[in-house]
Amino acid sequence: MRTAVYPGSFDPITNGHLDIIERSSKVFDKVIVSILTNSSKKPAFTVEERIEMIKKATAHIPNVEVDSFDGLLVNYVHEKKSNVIIKGLRAISDFEYEFQMAHANKMLAPDIETLFMMSSNNYQYLSSSLVKELANLNGSISELVPECIKQQIEEKF
Repeated sequence: MRTAVYPGSFDPITNGHLDIIERSSKVFDKVIVSILTNSSKKPAFTVEERIEMIKKATAHIPNVEVDSFDGLLVNYVHEKKSNVIIKGLRAISDFEYEFQMAHANKMLAPDIETLFMMSSNNYQYLSSSLVKELANLNGSISELVPECIKQQIEEKF
């Protein structure tokens, strides 16, 4: 079974994230969407809330599992019996950071590959930060997040 791990903060999950998940699910037997718990960041949503939102948004994709982790990503990937990390790229600035991270991960775990997926054109500008900013200012987020979690996001802000 080919398993890939798609890590991120998903604070909250966006249609851009969902696009990468849906496309990855067609390439791999199982995709584990995993929330990195980072104590230095102050997320808007708890890990439990984010897991719930991702599960709702991916309910139509049978080969997706939702999880969370802390610590080194490569250790987590090994723990999940995988050797593939999926990363979505929106722009050159994403590539520069993710390129460095992929090399660091390769140094730590030579058996793990990082696969980059380009965002679909209509999501290249989209980020969780943009969603939170718009929601906080009572702007429309209808085109940015899965419909099934839109109300939960709006209620938070």
